[in-house]
Amino acid sequence: VALGVLGAATGAQAQQVVLKVSHFWPPSAMGPSKVMEPWCAKIAKESNNEMVCQLYPALQLGGTPAQLIDQAVHGVADIVWTLPGYTAGRFPSTEVFELPFMTHRAEPASRAVWEYCQKYC
Repeated sequence: VALGVLGAATGAQAQQVVLKVSHFWPPSAMGPSKVMEPWCAKIAKESNNEMVCQLYPALQLGGTPAQLIDQAVHGVADIVWTLPGYTAGRFPSTEVFELPFMTHRAEPASRAVWEYCQKYC
């Protein structure tokens, strides 16, 4: 609290952090419009706009869906949304969840992957 008061008293402001978020979907797709945009709005709100997202839909930063992970690794993007199946062999511990007939519904499959990764990834 004292640091916050000191910053306000001296007029110091934190520099805004802009997170580059890259994905392969068009902006109107369900993922960006129903998940990413609200998530980014929440980040901005909860940080008093000290952190904001700049969305780069439809591979605007270049590459292919399989190369999105490399964008994050090399600093082209801060956050990427892709699918492990697009990067065959790169994440072998989760590939079993993409085998045919392993799951029939997204929600329980997502929970299973999350629980598995919390323990083994």
